[in-house]
Amino acid sequence: MAKKQNKLKIIPLGGVSEIGKNMTVVEYNDEIIIVDCGLTFPDEDMPGIDIVIPDITYLEKNVQKIKGLVVTHGHEDHIGAIPYILKKMNIPIYGTKLTIGLIKNKLNEHKLSKKNLHVVEKGKSIKLGVFDVEFIQASHSIPDSVSFSITTPLGVLIFTGDFKIDYTPIDGDVMDLTRFAELGKKGVLALLAESTNVERPGYTLSEKSVGETFIDLFSKAESRIIVATFASNVHRIQQVIHAAEHFGRKVALSGRSMVNIITVARELNYLDVKSDTFIDLKDINKYDGNKIVLLTTGSQGEPMSALTRMAFGEHRQVHLVPEDTVILSASPIPGNEKTVFSIINKLTELGVNLIYHSLADVHVSGHACQEELKLIHTLVKPKYFIPIHGEYRHLIKHAELAESLGTPKENIFIGRNGNTYEFTKRTGKLVKTDYAGNILVDGLGIGDVGNIVLRDRKHLSEDGLIVVVVTINKDNGELISGPDIISRGFVYVKENADLMEEAKHVVEKTLDLCSKSRIKGWSTIKNNIRDSLRKFVYEEIKRNPMILPIIIEV
Repeated sequence: MAKKQNKLKIIPLGGVSEIGKNMTVVEYNDEIIIVDCGLTFPDEDMPGIDIVIPDITYLEKNVQKIKGLVVTHGHEDHIGAIPYILKKMNIPIYGTKLTIGLIKNKLNEHKLSKKNLHVVEKGKSIKLGVFDVEFIQASHSIPDSVSFSITTPLGVLIFTGDFKIDYTPIDGDVMDLTRFAELGKKGVLALLAESTNVERPGYTLSEKSVGETFIDLFSKAESRIIVATFASNVHRIQQVIHAAEHFGRKVALSGRSMVNIITVARELNYLDVKSDTFIDLKDINKYDGNKIVLLTTGSQGEPMSALTRMAFGEHRQVHLVPEDTVILSASPIPGNEKTVFSIINKLTELGVNLIYHSLADVHVSGHACQEELKLIHTLVKPKYFIPIHGEYRHLIKHAELAESLGTPKENIFIGRNGNTYEFTKRTGKLVKTDYAGNILVDGLGIGDVGNIVLRDRKHLSEDGLIVVVVTINKDNGELISGPDIISRGFVYVKENADLMEEAKHVVEKTLDLCSKSRIKGWSTIKNNIRDSLRKFVYEEIKRNPMILPIIIEV
C-alpha cells in the first residue's frame, strides 16, 4: 500500500479576485489554521443586503481540524465576519492588543463570549498544532498591524497582510524589514502578498504628510471644522486630534463606529489625547465655531452615516452652514465613487468650504505601491508566489511584477476564491476547487437571502408589483367577488384607470376558462392568471411587473 503523501493546502475563502472579505485557510493533513475573517459591502445587484461574508461551509465540515484563527489587523475587511463565524463554530482567535480590543467590541454588540480571544505581542510566535505562527511588525493605517510567518512541515509561508513601508509612522513602529530579510535568507516556500495598490508606481506617502496638511488647513479655517474619515484609521484620527489641540480646538465625535473605535483605542492607550480635548456632541453649540472640530463617519457616502445625514439636513445635532470647513480625509473605495461624489455635490450645494482628495493631500493610502512590493519580494525571495487581496487585474499586475523580479512564471499562481493551492515537498500547483461563495447578511438573517430572493428584489425594484385578489366559492369554483387589482411601483392607478379595468377583464376571462375546463388546483389557477396578465401587460405597455395572485375561498 502506497504511503500517503503529506500535502500543504492554501484555500482562500475571500479576498482573491475581489477587494475585501479576506479569509484564507491553511491546511496540513488533519490540521487547519485560518488567516483573517473579514466582510465586504454589497454591490448594486444586492438590494437590501447589509454586508457580505465568506461562505464557511468547508470549515464547518472540517471544524474538528481547526486549531485557531489568526488576525493581521483590526479593519472590517479582516475582522468583520468574526461574530457571524463564532455563531457557527467555537474556535480560538489570536491577534495583537488593539485588534483583539476591536474584536471584543464587536462580540459585545453580538452578545457573544470573549473567552476565546488571545492577545499576542508583535515579534512573538504561537504554536497551533503543526503550525508555528510568528507575528511580524507591519505598517498600515491602523496600529498593531502585523504580517505572519507561518512555519509548516513543508516550509515557511509569509502573509504580508495589508501593509505599506512607512519610514516615519505615526506610532513609531517601523515595519520589521530585517525579519523579512532573515526569513528570505533561510528560504520561504510561498509569499502571499496584498495587491491593492500594485497598479500605482513609486511609493505610498507617509501618513505624516497628511498631518502637515491638517495643520495648514486648520490654520486657515475660521469656523467649525468637520473631518470625515474611516473610524478605524486611528493614525489619521490621532493627527486630527494633534492639529485640533495645536489650535486650541475641542473635538466632538459623531457616528457609532467612530465613538466605539476611539473608545477602544483610548482605553488601550493607542491615542495620545489631552484630558480636556474631547467634548460631548450635544455640547458643541456651547463653544464658538472656531473652537470646534467634529470627527465623523461617512467618508464613503454611506446612506445612514453621520456625514450623509449632515449633508441632507437630517442630523439631529449638526446643521452645516457656509462658514463650516468640511474635510473628506479618504479616497473612494472602488465601487463607491458614485456615492462619494453624490455627497461631494450635496456639500458643494450647501456652500461649505469643502476639501477632498482631489484638492489637497488630505489622504494617503495604507497600502504598498510598486516599489514597496518590489522590496518585499526582493527580501523574501519566495519559491512560489500567490498574489492576494485584490481584483483579478491587480493579481495579474502583481504576478507580472513578481516575474520581473525573478520568480519563475510557472511558480506564480493566480486563482480565485475557493481554489486550492497545493504543495508537496517537491511540487506546487493550483487546483480548481470550488470551496467558496458569498453569505449575504440582511438584518438578523444570515444566509437566508439567496439568488432567488435577490432576483425577486431586483424585479420588484425595476418593474413593480401587481397583486390580484379574487374570492371564489370553494364548492363550485364560481367567482364571488373581485378581481381587485392593486398596483405598487407599476403604474399610477388614477392615471391608468382604463388599463387597470382591462386587466380585470383579462383575469375574469381566465377564471371563466378555468371554471369551464374544471381546473380546481389553486396553483394552476394562479399560474394561468399570472401568465395571461403578464402577456396582456407586456403587449399593452412593454413592462414586466411581478404578478402576485391571491385566491380567497369562502
